[in-house]
Amino acid sequence: MAAERGLELVRELHRAAGGHLPPFRTEEMRQALEEMRALYERNQADVYDRLLRIRALRWEYGSVLPNTIQFHMSSEEVEWFNRYKKSLATYMRSVGGEEGLDLTQDIKPPKSLYIEVRCLKDHGEFEIDDGTTILLKKNSQHFLPRWKCEQLIRQGVLEHVLS
Repeated sequence: MAAERGLELVRELHRAAGGHLPPFRTEEMRQALEEMRALYERNQADVYDRLLRIRALRWEYGSVLPNTIQFHMSSEEVEWFNRYKKSLATYMRSVGGEEGLDLTQDIKPPKSLYIEVRCLKDHGEFEIDDGTTILLKKNSQHFLPRWKCEQLIRQGVLEHVLS
């Protein structure tokens, strides 16, 4: 509606012959501006809500989003996600000593430090802290440190075996 009112005011201005200026329509101009302001505020709220949801995806899925989610994001949103994950990584490296502190792990306190996991798809080699390399092949089961597995569990590579 605001665009239609604004367009009509511009057309009226162009129809004025010989450089004459049509009368200023204060009320119509005020209504158009008020409607544009309301639309702008609703758009800003929607954008802010999407960014909050994209930020939450970093905590849920880790630093690599599944293609099915990235497909529904604009290039600007993907760029924002990449900047956010870099900023978060920089912060996590700056706290917690030499290795940093991964805030995305153990959001809830774990009951045990090691868990049994089953590999749902071939993933390749996986190195744990002591330098041991484990081959993650489909249907193989391993007893690994929880914090090393949680990211892969969220990505659908591993599943927690509950016995």
